[in-house]
Amino acid sequence: MTEFVQSINQGIPNLQLGSMNDIDNFDIDRLNSSLKYDDNHISQPIIENNKETKKLKKKKEKEQQSQSNKKIINNQPVQKSKARIILLDDTEEYVALNKEDTGKMLYTRVCDLIRLEEKDYFGLNFIDNENNKCWLNNDKYVKSQLKGIHAIFYLQVKFYPPEPILLQEDITRYQLCLQLRQDILSGKLPCSFVTYALLGSYTAQAELGDYSESDHGITYDYLKDLQFAPVQDDELLKRIHEQHRRHKGQPPNAADLHFLENAKKLAMYGVDIHSAQDSENVDINIGVSANGILIYRDKLRINRFAWPKILKISYKRKYFFIKLRPSDFDRYESTIGFKLPTYRAAKALWKIAVEHHAFFRLRRPEEIRKRPVLPRFNSTFRYTGTYTYHQTRQLLLDRPNPDFERSLSKRMSKSLNISTGETNRPLPHPQTIEPFFQTHQISIPES
Repeated sequence: MTEFVQSINQGIPNLQLGSMNDIDNFDIDRLNSSLKYDDNHISQPIIENNKETKKLKKKKEKEQQSQSNKKIINNQPVQKSKARIILLDDTEEYVALNKEDTGKMLYTRVCDLIRLEEKDYFGLNFIDNENNKCWLNNDKYVKSQLKGIHAIFYLQVKFYPPEPILLQEDITRYQLCLQLRQDILSGKLPCSFVTYALLGSYTAQAELGDYSESDHGITYDYLKDLQFAPVQDDELLKRIHEQHRRHKGQPPNAADLHFLENAKKLAMYGVDIHSAQDSENVDINIGVSANGILIYRDKLRINRFAWPKILKISYKRKYFFIKLRPSDFDRYESTIGFKLPTYRAAKALWKIAVEHHAFFRLRRPEEIRKRPVLPRFNSTFRYTGTYTYHQTRQLLLDRPNPDFERSLSKRMSKSLNISTGETNRPLPHPQTIEPFFQTHQISIPES
């Protein structure tokens, strides 16, 4: 194992351990040119020929006209386009998108649209031209990240809160419930039969309200139009029906909270999975979570590296490395390497690990550094959220809980009357995407 890591890790610089907010990696920033030209000191040619004089005069007039047109354009409002957004309840919205908008500008408009204030747990992602899931970077221009593709953006949970009860608003908990329902249906969040039934009963209570024979009948047929598990049968619906009857009197926000308190106990809650291979080319999965980095083989967790034990995470080409602090019984640091499918996969894994560490471990986001005059051998990539998990727990939102419409109510209100001759269009659903994995160099500060 040591020989494997040493042979792969040659050439990675040994970066010193940084401060609490010092997150660096090995990358090269190009030196910006500082040359400037002063038009007032450029000598003009001596014109002796009348034809040449006329040509230059026409050229000058065209330039002046061009400058005039530019001024007119600059004084006009920037032309707007629309970004297509798929929300967590599967509804579709179109949000204004300007050419010079950053990811944060677009994301803020989406959050304002649904009145979501606790924004830092969520993010927008899209599918690139290689069918990879990419998170929209708040600091960069949207246009530069899309690279010419006409993308659909999906609002999704990026950082799963370890204690959902500490979320301040009902709408935030509801959006988290919607994400977890998607995770369950896609198989990302596996459950036992008993858990499927319990979570399904809270979903039924939140969406349908109290069970009554007059509204729902005496059987579980009223549940058949809802999906509670990747594969569900009559036995599961019967069990959900039985438990739904017991939740009488629970308001929707209480049902959401019970759903979250049970979902957070699941082993794969909030784990971002990436496919990889170990040093013996055995297929494994690497998971990134609020608590650290997890290693799975055959769906069983075989190792766990908590954030305080990790000294450095890095990537080089297809390889992702974890450098560990010495334990009580070891004198030296150790490095473990994993092989990802592609360079992009290794880089993406490294990025999501950087962001999880920053969000859940740092007290505040690192400050934006000014671009230096001389080149640096460090990456400018960083966590781009407004607050860390530590800060979100200290914030107090000074507004009443906003009213919002639940997904089932939305679907029913959007159902078109058959008598008009119109038919219902199936709502688009976010793609089930293989984990986004990819790799560089970062020092993990002690906390």
